[in-house]
Amino acid sequence: MSIFYKDREKGIIEPKLFSDTAMSKADEIHEEGGNKANKRSQLRKFYDEIVRLNSIANNKNDTEQWEHIEPYVNMLIAKAAYAEAKGSVTSGFTKLIKDFVNEIKEPNDLNVFANFFEAFMGFYRKYGEN
Repeated sequence: MSIFYKDREKGIIEPKLFSDTAMSKADEIHEEGGNKANKRSQLRKFYDEIVRLNSIANNKNDTEQWEHIEPYVNMLIAKAAYAEAKGSVTSGFTKLIKDFVNEIKEPNDLNVFANFFEAFMGFYRKYGEN
């Protein structure tokens, strides 16, 4: 079962991915972090990196970029694990990154993830100042 797609072959995104799913994940991650981990500033670093990689991967002038970008997309899992080891993020956030990165097979998938993470960050703000 795909997290991103209702129908992967047709490229049909789960209708509630950017709303209900993003909101519930933001709530879960916020609750898990309390006031000690999963600070917005830390999560924003991941968002910025995802947007940067997405911009490069979806550059219409260079269709060969994906094979060069994909390893860095996968490295997000290691970055999350490192941040977890430092106490900056929780295991739930690391799992979220891992689950979503494992869904990414091509540039369009990274684009879906970037849009999901944008929605996630929007909802995350709703849950408090951290």
